[in-house]
Amino acid sequence: MRPSPHLLVIGAGLAGSEAAWQIARAGIPVKLIEMRPLRRSPAHHSNDFAELVCSNSFGSHSSDRASGLLKEELRQLGSFIIKSADKYSVPAGGALAVDRSKFSQFITEKISKHPLINVERKEAKFLPHEDQITVIASGPLTSDDLANDLRGFTGLEECHFFDAASPIVEGESIDLSLAFKASRYDKGDADYINCPMNKEQYLAFRAALLNAEQADVKGFDKESAAFFEGCLPIEVLAKRGEDTMRYGPLKPIGLWDPRWGDLHNKELRKANRAYAIVQLRQEDKDGRLWNLVGFQTNLKWGEQKKILRLIPGLKNADFVRFGVMHRNTFLESPKLLAPTLQFRKRSKLLAAGQITGTEGYAAAVAGGWLAGTNAALLAMNREPITLPKTTMIGAMIDFISDLQLSEKTRRKNLFQPMPPNFGLLPELNGRIRDKRCRYGAYRDRALKEIKTIKELMTITDPIGFIKQ
Repeated sequence: MRPSPHLLVIGAGLAGSEAAWQIARAGIPVKLIEMRPLRRSPAHHSNDFAELVCSNSFGSHSSDRASGLLKEELRQLGSFIIKSADKYSVPAGGALAVDRSKFSQFITEKISKHPLINVERKEAKFLPHEDQITVIASGPLTSDDLANDLRGFTGLEECHFFDAASPIVEGESIDLSLAFKASRYDKGDADYINCPMNKEQYLAFRAALLNAEQADVKGFDKESAAFFEGCLPIEVLAKRGEDTMRYGPLKPIGLWDPRWGDLHNKELRKANRAYAIVQLRQEDKDGRLWNLVGFQTNLKWGEQKKILRLIPGLKNADFVRFGVMHRNTFLESPKLLAPTLQFRKRSKLLAAGQITGTEGYAAAVAGGWLAGTNAALLAMNREPITLPKTTMIGAMIDFISDLQLSEKTRRKNLFQPMPPNFGLLPELNGRIRDKRCRYGAYRDRALKEIKTIKELMTITDPIGFIKQ
């Protein structure tokens, strides 16, 4: 297939939607290819673009947290997806969570109506002609045919892990005589519904998880499956030890029901505090739907209904969606990609999103922004950009394109998806012992760099490539 006059973006998830928008924003026609509804992955529930599969949270709001800094960098750079997430945010304490249905519908409508974006609903089974500027953003749920063609092109077996989504329940079916609304440590508004457990209830719940039957998933070996450590199924956490869940998604620290009495009374607090607490986060704008935080699962649906109703407050829960598991595919990117997200052996082919080995929604958006920006620059016969490693975006991209890391991980088989974290950033000049102050300094340095990049691109770009 000869190159088309359009730039191509394959996949209309978070990364692909962002990439297509940035290309069109530069005044360049782009063809966006999306296989749904012709083909559905096991994890998708709609035909809308930028569907949030696992949860509705983009992570912390605070810019002195790694995920918060990443989102703030993207805001400064004019990310369409993050702007849309802000528009359709729902209360979630210190996190940016969205009404995922309205969020995806809005993005689908805006992209579909953009005069420079031509949407084609079909499956891309093969890589395009080598002269075609293309962004591969097919995501961790890439179809088998395209994954096979990528494997042939790279000469490498793809990496993979198994991921899962949490169940969603109707808010009206939650018993608030047992559950209560609060945010941890009373930070912000009381945005979470909390279901407290005593020790007996917790142990019974864990025992039920240990004995539950899992659903069959193609390519899933119950005994040896590889999971992403940051998103483990609740039944896997239960197997790791009696207290693992209590130190993870069911931790009770910082949560208190005023009906238990005076929080500041130490004796009362010691006697009444919960042994474990299950949290639910608002799923939609109206607060009618709530998802179980940290409850990714691969249990059979009947088992989920039976076991989750053991949670105090969820005895009569009506489930809108049960948890599902799916296989996530990603590239061994350190061997393949440059820091511009171009493939080293084909400069007009770029990759973006979770297929590159970044983890999390905002990280996928960041890859889409950079790949779309660089695809547009290539089309204008300009040099693609590399973001500084002192920014969170630049540090994440550096991690997935580091050839030295490739050699280490090739020997140890350690390359796994990486979420945003301050450990990726170069150290500061001068040691700052206080962690909060240190993270604030990382943030200030990163946003200063982003401001410089934005100003430079605005000045040097005659069509206002970054200009709002």
